Amino acid sequence: MRLDIDGARELADDLDDVPKELRDKVRQVVSKGALNIKNDMQREAQSAGDTRHFARAHGYDMLSDTEAEIGPELGRVQGPLGLLYTGTSRHGPVLSVNGPADREEPRFELALIRVVEDTL
Repeated sequence: MRLDIDGARELADDLDDVPKELRDKVRQVVSKGALNIKNDMQREAQSAGDTRHFARAHGYDMLSDTEAEIGPELGRVQGPLGLLYTGTSRHGPVLSVNGPADREEPRFELALIRVVEDTL
């Protein structure tokens, strides 16, 4: 599942020509946003019933300065329960990745604006 916050892809394309200092600050914002989303997903997973260890399966990896992968990791305890986000052919999803991402989006956008303003 891929989640793209509006404008993130365009920002990534624009960052190719900016100073390293700005790229580093943007990476920090993306990393903090990913951490916040991961923590929110963990909180929601803890309330999912009989899957008490599923919350510990969540993590995030920075794929680039502007991209992070967030969610359950298959190799961790109850990691394969990621189907709680996608559902199966018989059951719909129990949890949503959209809620945590939607809650983080305003903070993420504000942090990016501040980084750009402070750098310029």
